[in-house]
Formats: sequence, C-alpha cells, structure tokens
Amino acid sequence: MDNPFLVEVTRGHLVESRHRGSVSVVDAEGATVLSIGDVDRRVFPRSAVKALQAIPLVESGIADKYGLTDDEIALACASHSGEPAHAAAAQSMLSKAGQDVGCLECGIHWPMGEAANRALAASGGSPSALHNNCSGKHAGFICLACGQGENPKGYVLADHPVQRKVREALEDITGACHSVEKSGIDGCSIPTYAIRLPSLAFGFARFGTGLGLPGEGKAAAARIRKAVARHPFMVAGTGRFDTKLMECLGERVFAKVGAEGVYCASFPELGYGIALKADDGNARAAEAMMAGLVLRFLSLSDNERKVVEALAQPVLKNWNGIELGQIRPTAEILGTA
Repeated sequence: MDNPFLVEVTRGHLVESRHRGSVSVVDAEGATVLSIGDVDRRVFPRSAVKALQAIPLVESGIADKYGLTDDEIALACASHSGEPAHAAAAQSMLSKAGQDVGCLECGIHWPMGEAANRALAASGGSPSALHNNCSGKHAGFICLACGQGENPKGYVLADHPVQRKVREALEDITGACHSVEKSGIDGCSIPTYAIRLPSLAFGFARFGTGLGLPGEGKAAAARIRKAVARHPFMVAGTGRFDTKLMECLGERVFAKVGAEGVYCASFPELGYGIALKADDGNARAAEAMMAGLVLRFLSLSDNERKVVEALAQPVLKNWNGIELGQIRPTAEILGTA
C-alpha cells in the first residue's frame, strides 16, 4: 500500500507536485500518539540522530574534562553550513583534545551554506574537513576517544570503541537493536543503522524527557537540549530550517534534519518524540511535514505561529521575485481532515 500524500506544492491555484510520506509520534512510555503511513519500514536516520550520538560525550564527563562550551556541544549535534563560526568551533574542540584537523575522518567538501561557499572561494581558500557539515560530530567522537585514552585513529569504524559506545547509546535510548545486518555507511563514513520510525520517535521522546534513560543519560540529554536551544545557529546555520525553528521556540522543540527526507524531533513539554520520512527523500517535503506537526501539537503565541507557518508553508518565487505558489502540508499532517 502506498503512503499517503502529506505535502503539496502549488503553482497558481493548482497542485503541481505531491510528496508521500510516513509519520510516527510516540510518547516517552512508548504509546502511539499518531501514526501515518507505513511506519514499520526501516529507515536510515543518519544525521537526524546526532544529538543521541553525542550523549556518551556528555554523559561520560569528557565534555567537562575538555571544557567544551555550549556552542561546541551544539556543534557536536550539527549538520552545519560550514560558516566560519562552525569551522572555528570544530577546530577548538579538536585543540582541547590535543588534536588537529588531520585527525578528522569525515572527508572534505565545500561549505553547504552558499554564502560561506562563495566567500571561501572568493578568498582563494580551499575547504578542509572542518567545513564538512559533520565536523562537529566527528570532533566530538575524537574528544570521546581521547578522553577514554583510546587512539582516535579509525574512530569511524564499527569496531572502534567510539562507535561501539555510540551504538550502545542508540540502542539504549530507542530500545531497538542496531544490527550489522541492517546497517550501512553514512556520508561521513560512520556506521548508520536502519530502524523503524516508532523506535526512532520513542528515542526522541526519551531524549526530550529523560524518562527511563540509564545512568547520567537524563542529565546529559537535558544539557544537550539546553546547549542547542542557546546556540541554534551552531546546529545548522544562517537561514536553515532547524536554526529558524529553534531560534523561535527554544527548548520547546528539538528538531534535527537527517538525510533522504528523514526528520526527528522532541516536544519535551508534551513528552512526544517525532520521526518522519518523505518517501522521495525531498528535504522540502520533510521540513513542511515537521513544521506542520509543530502547528498541530504545540500551543503557539501569535508571533511563534507566524514563524512556524512560514516554515510550514513557504512561498515559492521565481528569479524576478514573483510569487508562484507554495509548499504546504496536507490536512492529514495538520489534523484538520
């Protein structure tokens, strides 16, 4: 059975394109709040779980050992745009662990942010691994390795102590087995594990509330959420969806983009975790779905609603600035059907 259409793209008064998808909303005790489409199909959350992957860094005390600041902890959760502040924070994290950019194993690409990309090129510079959108997460992995007295070399490999620790953390918080048979290699070279949307949503419900987290997990999750709320720019960058949403709502929402149309979030005040997938992998659809769910579930002030509605229903314009249509979540997402 096909998943339902959850996002429409209009041109004039007509629907020009539609995106199918699936959504799971689960509370911190594992009860289903909302289920749309085939939520049992396994997905690779990839970058959507960076905050969960950062829990061992904070829970172990290594973040404190190296004096990582809130903006650096936020960067450990980031898919950043490669702007100067992002690269500088990643460099700072490495320096605190006694390492340098040569230790990063995430690969090199030009900054994702267009302005940062153009500025670097115009200056005659070349990108380094610091500009990789995952450099903060990888700098956090290196801190974790060094703080545990491990050689960081090969930290991206599944059998390295860092990745074993991260896998254990993911299994603990989601309650789902992260098996080698259902794994792949992420764009930044670390293992990624395919799990079902309800397990992913459950993990984010627990991340948002701390309910049932073992050891110092509850305090670590709270610290990560607070760091991100204080520095939402570090998690994404100028003009990016995650940054705009969390600049507006602060600790009321933790939201993180993945890849191929996956998005995850926590609504701590409700105890909800959200995991969704746009079938075609389109980011514009996933963003509209996530913003639509914020509108559906959270009580918003007039100013907050204005910001979130703009994210849920962005206006499309051509190169002359003429309005053409919009992207919009369907009534099934908004709960108005």
